[in-house]
Order: sequence, then C-alpha cells, then structure tokens
Amino acid sequence: MNKNPNKHAENQKLDRKTTKNILVRLLGYIMRYWPLFLLAIALTLISNQLSLLGPTYSGEAIDAIANENGVNFAAVKENVIKMLICYMLSAITSYLLAVLMIKISQKIVRTMRKQVFEKLTTLPVSFFDTTATGDIISRISYDIDTVNSSLSHDLIQVMTSIYTVVGSLVFMWQISKPMIIVFVITVPISVIFTRYRSKKVRPLFRARSRKLGELNGYAEEMLSGCRTIKAYNREDEIGSRFDSRNKDAMDAYYNAEYYGAALGPSVNFINNLSISLVMIFGGILYMYSQSGAVLAGSAFFITLGGVAKFVQYSRKFAGPINEFANILHEFQSAFSAAERVFRIIDEEPETPDRKDAVVLTDVKGEIDFNNVTFGYTPEKTILRDISVTVKTGKTIAIVGPTGAGKTTIINLLMRFYDVSSGEIRLDGAETRDITRSSLRGAYTMVLQDTWLFQGTIFENIIYGKENATMEEVKKAAKAAKIDSYIEHLPDGYNTILSDEGVNISKGQRQLITIARAMLSDSPMLILDEATSNVDSRTEIKIQEAMNELMKDRTCFVIAHRLSTIQNADLILVIRDGKISEQGNHEELLRLGGFYSTLYNSQFS
Repeated sequence: MNKNPNKHAENQKLDRKTTKNILVRLLGYIMRYWPLFLLAIALTLISNQLSLLGPTYSGEAIDAIANENGVNFAAVKENVIKMLICYMLSAITSYLLAVLMIKISQKIVRTMRKQVFEKLTTLPVSFFDTTATGDIISRISYDIDTVNSSLSHDLIQVMTSIYTVVGSLVFMWQISKPMIIVFVITVPISVIFTRYRSKKVRPLFRARSRKLGELNGYAEEMLSGCRTIKAYNREDEIGSRFDSRNKDAMDAYYNAEYYGAALGPSVNFINNLSISLVMIFGGILYMYSQSGAVLAGSAFFITLGGVAKFVQYSRKFAGPINEFANILHEFQSAFSAAERVFRIIDEEPETPDRKDAVVLTDVKGEIDFNNVTFGYTPEKTILRDISVTVKTGKTIAIVGPTGAGKTTIINLLMRFYDVSSGEIRLDGAETRDITRSSLRGAYTMVLQDTWLFQGTIFENIIYGKENATMEEVKKAAKAAKIDSYIEHLPDGYNTILSDEGVNISKGQRQLITIARAMLSDSPMLILDEATSNVDSRTEIKIQEAMNELMKDRTCFVIAHRLSTIQNADLILVIRDGKISEQGNHEELLRLGGFYSTLYNSQFS
C-alpha cells in the first residue's frame, strides 16, 4: 500500500520541472545563434503565410466555377495562378528553412559535444571508475544525435504547427463562425489525451536511453577483452550475457516506441472525426444557404467555395495537432537523451585547488605518509593507518596480494583521490596544499596498461615533452632498447600507430611508453608492473635502462615479479590495507614473513 498518496503527484511535478529545465537549456543553446534563429522564424512566417493563402484562392476559384451566372474563366485562371505561386514560394522557403535549421542544429551539437568532452577532462578519476566507457560514448554520440534530430526537424515542425494552427483558425473564423464549434469540442479532447499519454511515456524513453547506454558499455568492455574471451572459450557465455542485455535494451526500446506510437493514431482519429463533422456541418449550411433559408450576409450563410476553403483550413488546423502528437513522441526521446547529456555537463568537476595552493618548484622528492586511511566508499576502508617516509632519490617497492591497496597508494600520491584521514606530504608540504597540475607534473608514470594514441611513434614518445627534438627521442628509444626495432620499420619514427598501437606487439607498446618516460625530466617516477609485458631477456635490458632512469629520482615501484625490486631501498608489504612488513630485500628474507614466503614461491 502506498504510504504517501502525494508521492505520485510530487514525481509528476518533478518530471514537469525537469522537462521545463531541459527545454530552457536547449533554448539557451538555440539563442547562442539568435540571428540565424530569427531568420528561421522569418522564413517560417513567410512559408506558412503563403501556404495559408492557397486555400483562399482555391475557394475563390471554386466560387467562380459555381457562379450562378456561369463560369468566370478569367477569375478561375487568376486564382489558380495565385494559388500555384503561393504553394511554390512556400515550398522554396520551407526548403531554405530546413537547410537553415540543419545548420543551426549542427552548430548546437558541436557546442554540446565540445562542452561534454571538456567537462570529461575536468572530472575526477572516480567518475571514470564508476561509469562504463561505452555509456559515456553513447551519450556523446547517440544521445546528442537524438537531440540533433529533434532540433533540426521537430523544432521546425513545432514552429510551423503553431503558426499554421493560429493562421487557420483566423481564416476559418472569417469564413464561418458557427462551424468552429466542432473544434471547440474536439481540440480539448486531443490536448487532454496528449498530455495524459505524454506523462505515461516519458519515463519509458528515459529507461530506453539508460538501457542502450548499458548495452554500449557492456559491448565496449567485451570488445576490449576479446582476446581473453577467446583464450578462455567464453564466447557462448559472453554472447548469452550480451543477448540478455540486448533483450533488455530492445524491450525498453519497444515499450517506449509501442506506447509512444499510440499517441499519433489516437489524435489522428480525433482530428479525422472533426474534419468529417466539419464537412457534414458545412454541407448542411450550404444546403440551407442555397435554398434561401439562410440569407446572404448571415453568419450561417456559406458558399460552396467557402465550404471548400473551410475544409482545407480545417485540415491545416487539425494536421499540425496530429503532427504535434508525433513530434511530442520524438521530443520525449530527445528530452531523455538531453537529460543524460546534461548529467555529464552538470557533474561536479574535480575538487578545485585551494585558493592558497602552491605551485611546486625545485622538487626534491621526499614523501611522508602520516597515518593515512582511505576508502573509495565510506562503507569499505582500503588503507588503514599507513605511515612511512621515503627519502629523496630512494626507491620504494610496494608488494602484496591482489586487492591489498597497492594501486590505491599510487592514486593517493597522484591525488586522483584524496585521503579520508591523515596526510601525505611532499617536501614538507601537504599535497592538498599543492596545485594538482604541478603535483602530477612532478611524476612520470609507466603503467602495466599501456596507452598509445593514433599517430606516429615520434608523437607518442614526445607526449610528455612536446618540445623534444628527434635526437632526444632517439636517445630515449635507445635507452628503452626499442631504437633498433623502430629504425628497421619502413617509416622509422614516422611510422603511424593505429588506435592503441594494435599494429605492434604488446611488449613493443610497453617499450615505447618506457621511452616516453625516459624523455621526461620529472623528479619522481611511478612504475606499475612496467616490465610485465616483455620477455625475460628484454626485461633484463629494460631493468638496466630503468636503473639509469631511476638515478637521483624518488621512485615508487609496484611489482609482482620480485626479481625486479631486489635492489629497492625500501620494500613495503601491504596486506589487508596495512603495512605488515617493511625493509630491504635481505631484511625481509631474514624476517621469514609473507615477503620471504612469496619470494621463495617464485624462485624455489
């Protein structure tokens, strides 16, 4: 039983408020290009006014034919020519209007995509950790395209419909006031039914957009892991899961379209009924007018041409109302899509730097963790009371089982997240008192998951130092043991890498990212399983290069291969979010704890 009978009314009120806000925001985009929009309004007025004059001339032509004194061919010819000219000019201005609205909508879509992408670059890492990439892409592409469709086509129809309905009503009032009574009954029925159905259909379109976003997110995730799926023969299971999500998306799509589609035919039925009543009523009035029962000049007097004109205007009057029902169906989809787009635009950006935040200069690289506790959610703590000091130029290795919190430490160092309690200090300054850009610029990161963009090898290597020379790039590539491979390529350093570098091996991709790190002159280094994707022989060479790279830098190394961290100045063993052991390699082996067990298991 519903404990709150006003809840439904509150939801409806909230829904109306949301719709109004979305409409206002979309109009705000339109008004950015107000000169073009004013021109569009002018073309709308001209096009529809010309279209509305057509029935007047056709009706006068009919009266000239049905003249009791015989057919007035001159009048028929004159009115037919006027009618054709009006319709032809109306068609031309309608075409110009359509082209103009497409131009306006494309400008708006470009602005929206720019705003969404720029907002994405300001959002915290936590947003991307909790939002599927495919869902984000769906909003940038599908949802914005849906908004574009409504702005370029449906908005024209709304502008046209409003003018046509008002204009037709004025002409019908001039022709026969009594016949308008039919619309006094049918129009309110159409309006009430349209409002009722719209409230029911809106949530369905919102669900449709959400389910399509989930489907895109799952598809993107599975495609990125296609090799793993094939390696484990999980194609059938993955296909089954996709089918399930696909069915949910299609069911949501069907429900929205099915219940939305009922709106147009229902309103069309009401409008067709009204036109039929107009023709019957007009026929009766014409019959009485011809019989002399109704005198000329009376409000009830009407000619055959008048009936013809009124019927044509009634169709123009009823047609837009029916179209508006269909347009409303499209607007439901557009508003739901716009709502999802605006959610990204309205996302809270990464917490801004404090007003008195300092810019790092002359970084030495001494790090202090003081009683650091952190959890991604309040309910689950990942790190508990971490305290450790890393001296300038020293290498600290972090080991431990999966999920212990190793990567979380890196996230906190880079301020992708801020500590829940405690503090992290860099050269004595609390990291939250340092600007994020200068803090992150003090680190160079080499991650296990390589990231290369579509471009030349040269462009990928200089990503962290855009003013680097070719000589510097070659020196970095040589240090990373990738120079020989690059120089044997047909285009050398100008070789184009495809998206994410899929046209080269995983190990080569890793070597290129290491060369990128070699080029950086930041005083601190983060290595997250940086050599895990290369063979043992290459690993030895890379380790030699790494030793050179790590000189005089404060280094944080996350490693599962303990052979790569034996020379670390300090090794932290993280278990259950706490530092369970710490010391250098020999000290931890003598301790005979978790590290010793882990090391012996790898080298026994």
